[in-house]
Amino acid sequence: QVQLVESGGGLVQPGGSLRLTCAASGSSFTINTMGWYRQAPGEERESVAVMGSIGNTNYLDSVRGRFTVSRDNAKNTVSLQMNSLKPEDTAVYYCYAYGYSDGGPFHRWGQGTQVTVSS
Repeated sequence: QVQLVESGGGLVQPGGSLRLTCAASGSSFTINTMGWYRQAPGEERESVAVMGSIGNTNYLDSVRGRFTVSRDNAKNTVSLQMNSLKPEDTAVYYCYAYGYSDGGPFHRWGQGTQVTVSS
């Protein structure tokens, strides 16, 4: 079974930076899409930044130019570099992966990590 483990997150002042990292573990799997979603209190979960297996990316309009998603396919990791953070970026951030294993296609979510932007 593929599992996702996140690290990073925390409290940062407006204008600051944070880096989130997610690592996938398991056996006999291939990840197609990997990236990050977020959910603020009272809001629906939204896609922040995702990257396909060939490096194609899709960013939420409000983070484009401030956030950068990157992947290491050999290590099955994905990172999110967040710069110029704003209070409205405060949310629980979830790692996401879609791929294939011996059991067929899978969708996986990380446990979530809190990002709080506040002075």
